[in-house]
Amino acid sequence: MQLTFLVEQVLNGLLVGAYYLLIALGLSLIFSLGGIVNLAHGGFYAIGAYLAVALTPRLGFAGAFVASPILVALLGVVFERVFFRRFYRSDPILSLLLTFGLAMVIEQVLRITFGSSPQPFSIPRELRGQVLVGDFLYPRYRLGIFVAALAAVAAVWFLVYRTSFGRVVRAGVQNPDMVGALGISLAPYMTAVAALGLGLAGLAGVLLAPITGVHPAMGAEILTAAFVVVVIGGLGSFWGVIAAAGLVGVVRGVTIFVNPAFGEASMYLLMAVVLIVRPRGLLGERILRFE
Repeated sequence: MQLTFLVEQVLNGLLVGAYYLLIALGLSLIFSLGGIVNLAHGGFYAIGAYLAVALTPRLGFAGAFVASPILVALLGVVFERVFFRRFYRSDPILSLLLTFGLAMVIEQVLRITFGSSPQPFSIPRELRGQVLVGDFLYPRYRLGIFVAALAAVAAVWFLVYRTSFGRVVRAGVQNPDMVGALGISLAPYMTAVAALGLGLAGLAGVLLAPITGVHPAMGAEILTAAFVVVVIGGLGSFWGVIAAAGLVGVVRGVTIFVNPAFGEASMYLLMAVVLIVRPRGLLGERILRFE
């Protein structure tokens, strides 16, 4: 019984790590290329959840699952061109203030539009129930979240590491002046990265809406944990964020097994330990533009 409970908590921790990963990966991508520390990222996660609530009665959950992240990504294109683009070469404090203000605006717009009360949104009927493996039961929807998150991360990996688009993005992260000298404009790539990163946040919002509940402050609640994952993994590191999300999930699951009261605090303690040992994070590298 104890072993089964431990396995269940580790799986729950990995699930938490998977949806932290979707949000943290978008944060890391936007920071890597544009230098924007996006405090409004959680707001787009909340927008994705609210779009799922609004679209599911019309399109079904499957339709909302596809449409919501796309709509959030398109909204990200607008935000990038109107707001983010003005601050790529500015003092990072300015972009921090900008995105903090945007986060407040998004939350209040959601509150005015949908009200302050949580929105009802349940797990779709076809994904309810349990999966039985021997004596071990696990909710089918939670496994679905894990699979969807892994598929999304695999698609991002393919885009970043196996396409010409990804080669330009990685070159722009390490040496944007050289990319510019080659006659390649990074502006459209920055727009695409913003759309991709915010679309991932919207996807996380859709997946988590039936579990965490849909309310205006949900973005602020998850943003801190996502930043913890980015800091542990290392700013600008794709593989670092993946490793950090898995590590945070496992540590959280084991901590809950030992003492549930310290489950949430374990990630912050882990971040403190990692920063003491390696201030750049697990796989953080020097980025010429910032050092």
